[in-house]
Amino acid sequence: MFEDMTYENILEDMLSRVRDDIDKREGSIIYDALAPCAYKLAETYFLLNNFIDLVSGDTAVGEYLDRVVADYGITRKQATYAVRKIETTGPVEIGTRWGIENIYYTITEKITDTTYKAICSETGTIGNIHSGPLENMDNVPNVEATLTDVIESGADVESDESLRGRFYAQVQRPATSGNEADYKKWALEVAGVGDVKVFPLGNGPGTVKLLVVDSNMNIDETLEEKVFNYIETVRPVGADIEVTSPTSVSINVSADIVLDGSRTLEDVKAAFKTEFTEYLKDTVFETYSVSYARVGSILLSTKGVTDYSNLLINGGTANITIEETEMPIAGAVTLLEVL
Repeated sequence: MFEDMTYENILEDMLSRVRDDIDKREGSIIYDALAPCAYKLAETYFLLNNFIDLVSGDTAVGEYLDRVVADYGITRKQATYAVRKIETTGPVEIGTRWGIENIYYTITEKITDTTYKAICSETGTIGNIHSGPLENMDNVPNVEATLTDVIESGADVESDESLRGRFYAQVQRPATSGNEADYKKWALEVAGVGDVKVFPLGNGPGTVKLLVVDSNMNIDETLEEKVFNYIETVRPVGADIEVTSPTSVSINVSADIVLDGSRTLEDVKAAFKTEFTEYLKDTVFETYSVSYARVGSILLSTKGVTDYSNLLINGGTANITIEETEMPIAGAVTLLEVL
């Protein structure tokens, strides 16, 4: 909007308004008096451009995006704590702490004499990651502990992209009286949910079925109960609902590749699998097919690869069809170097 309001343009305009019989050359009194003012005005116009971006839903970020969507009754999903299962070799007291990888878990509830619920000390997905032997932080005598199952997944604070997506979904496809858009909106309001697929009449008349995935587009069965319980508190009386997770379909890739010598085979394999996994995530609930040509394109664009041959996806050379209740995940990747 203010692209033309540069320092040079402002200064030139200011000098043009001074009489020609006055010295306006660089270094003159009038030039040196106007130049700092032109600089500050240009800076102000630059900031004004940013301020406009910060109050528009498509460009606002951080707290400014929070304020934009708040006008529509939308709030950013906050980070949550992971709740994990801890198995011990003997009884321990509620409140004792056990550490692993610079984070700790506090015992909150007894399940059995040697099995307990524990909450992570930090919010976010970091609490879901680690498993294994725990460090005894409170000097509990003669007891060893192991971190095992995820009871409730921890979730990171909602990203700007996710919040903006929910904002667009609400203003562009208004939800009304328990329609499909309503159920999707409600499910996405639950912390940790990244996307949802709604099936009206999914189990017959008077039913609604929902498939949910987490914010990383992965299956997280702990979300099913959370989403179900939340929707039960906001939905109108009527339909019976079921909340479940999609069925995973492994997509295996094999190929012969020619390397350019800039990367090792293992580095190339890791880089390809990362990009391949991201591509599969983009297809969830959107494109019910894994493209053979797209996989080939990803492989050829992987740094270190100059050519490939004998590309197979799940043993064939055709696109892989994904059912509406399924989601693709990266399976075995077999890349062999050829000269």
